[in-house]
Amino acid sequence: MATTAAERPQQDTQSPESVVVRFAGDSGDGMQLTGGQFTLSTALAGNDLATFPDFPAEIRAPQGTLFGVSAFQINFGSREINTAGDAPDVLVAMNPAALKVNLASLKPGGLIIADTGEFTKRNLEKAKYAASPLEDGSLAKWQVLAFDISAQTVEAVKPFGLGNKDALRCKNMWTLGLALWMFDRPREPLHEWLRGKFRNKPELADANIAALDAGHAYGETAELSGPLKRVHVDPVESEPGLYRTITGAEAVSLGLVAGAQLAQLPMFFGGYPITPASSILHHLARLKEFGVTTFQAEDEIAAICAAIGASWAGQLGVTSSSGPGIALKTEAMGLAIMTELPLVIVNSQRGGPSTGLPTKTEQSDLYQAVYGRNGDAPLPVVSASSPGDAFECAIEACRIAVQYMTPVILLTDGYIANAAEPWKVPDPANYEPFPVTFLEAKNGPDDTLLPYKRDAKGARPWIKPGTPGLMHRIGGIEKAIDTGHIDYSPDNHQAMTDARKNKVLGVAVPDQEVCLGETSGKLAVVGWGSTYGPIHQAVRRARAKGVDVSHIHVRHIWPLPGNLGDLLRGFDKVLVPEMNTGQFKTMLRDQYLVDAQPLTKTSGQPFTIAELEAAIEGVLA
Repeated sequence: MATTAAERPQQDTQSPESVVVRFAGDSGDGMQLTGGQFTLSTALAGNDLATFPDFPAEIRAPQGTLFGVSAFQINFGSREINTAGDAPDVLVAMNPAALKVNLASLKPGGLIIADTGEFTKRNLEKAKYAASPLEDGSLAKWQVLAFDISAQTVEAVKPFGLGNKDALRCKNMWTLGLALWMFDRPREPLHEWLRGKFRNKPELADANIAALDAGHAYGETAELSGPLKRVHVDPVESEPGLYRTITGAEAVSLGLVAGAQLAQLPMFFGGYPITPASSILHHLARLKEFGVTTFQAEDEIAAICAAIGASWAGQLGVTSSSGPGIALKTEAMGLAIMTELPLVIVNSQRGGPSTGLPTKTEQSDLYQAVYGRNGDAPLPVVSASSPGDAFECAIEACRIAVQYMTPVILLTDGYIANAAEPWKVPDPANYEPFPVTFLEAKNGPDDTLLPYKRDAKGARPWIKPGTPGLMHRIGGIEKAIDTGHIDYSPDNHQAMTDARKNKVLGVAVPDQEVCLGETSGKLAVVGWGSTYGPIHQAVRRARAKGVDVSHIHVRHIWPLPGNLGDLLRGFDKVLVPEMNTGQFKTMLRDQYLVDAQPLTKTSGQPFTIAELEAAIEGVLA
């Protein structure tokens, strides 16, 4: 059993406000599983947290190579946590390649926990090491705890008769056990999880539990001096309520279901597997009891066209993809815009162009979302800023789609999709329903039907096919005003183009608020999407030093909030950090003629707080 706080020797326990830990190893070492379960334990301990899973791009890179390293970083603490942290305090390196890839990120004086059993001559050569860094003095500026985790694991599971290969698969559980001891986490929830996971193979459950307990016991009984210390992080103060950890993909899925329920519609989701959007399809497939139909199509075009067909039939059509798949869907988006049917399109952005960086994060699809279709084809664009915010944004995308009879793009990215944070489960009673009304009788003079007659919002009526007496044309060729008949005459096309544009520009968007700071001053740092966390922390630190800086974060990318231009003109300078080459900066310059300055990054990694602090200082210098 784990010791209690009262039983711990005081001199062996540290109590920092926050800790950053990174687990790194080969893509087959189970680092994402280890990180995910450590995250669960951390959430149960009541800490605030943010995570950053970092996957290799190759599906199965050669074992032990630099490009096959998989990592999982978690920042947890007794205060508000907005990012996965800049530099890790602790790096768990399961092989030489994991050490080499991640060492530069480790905080000076940080702790390295390394598995010497994997630092063989062959693995050192794969990682491009001439000599073992554990022995040549190159790690002198860090604390190093190196021991044979592989041998410890094999010994722990020996009673269960596993072969050497299967025994070594338990290494991640041994490592997790050590981490649970080091950070004062209970083991019982992991015991229950393992028994559930290996319900049909109890011997594997017992072996993994034994490995977990052995890692915990190693920290508890080894009595090592030096780097290995027990760390206790107090729970964060939080509002009473029901909490759970949630990833962005889970939040989007739940938000889409909630949006369909608030619209009182069944939902149809058409998707095609693509990283990192596939998780949404996986999550929605488990939610059939809420009127959700999921369809894995043969390709991206079939997926969106099926979703458009579902919307035409009276359901809420939804599709999702990443940048390459969104490119394939653009012609069908134009069809949804021309037919004026509700549709939600989720883009989990990743590095591009083409296949680009399949598992790395980027924000480079902004132009594609706002402008990327043939013809003048405007549609609303909403952007989520965190995993929890993705739930609210998904509901907002559903609301706009059905109230304005338009496709809507919801932007997330690989970081939001895969990262996790604590989420206070909202009360459904706090959300105002927006039920849909279908047209069931002719709406024109002299008992005529006008399927493109617009309401005060500029939206046309939604007509279910097969409604008696309401037969009408639908399709991609230009429609006549009100009647919907085919009409590509010059005056009609001009009028319909203007009507579609004005409908989107008329979408009700809340006024932009300042997230932190004043409504005017020397500098506004303006962000969108997943840059929220590092911007917020950097601005908070700068303001603590007396710097006149504010943080503005934009959710509604198109149309932009009505007061945003006046708000930006109240600042002497505007800095726009984004993980692309300056797309939102260009939009702000175009729309408001403000001298927005870019801060760009396209490395596949999120901004660090330190990068943004330096940029704020540089702009104001």
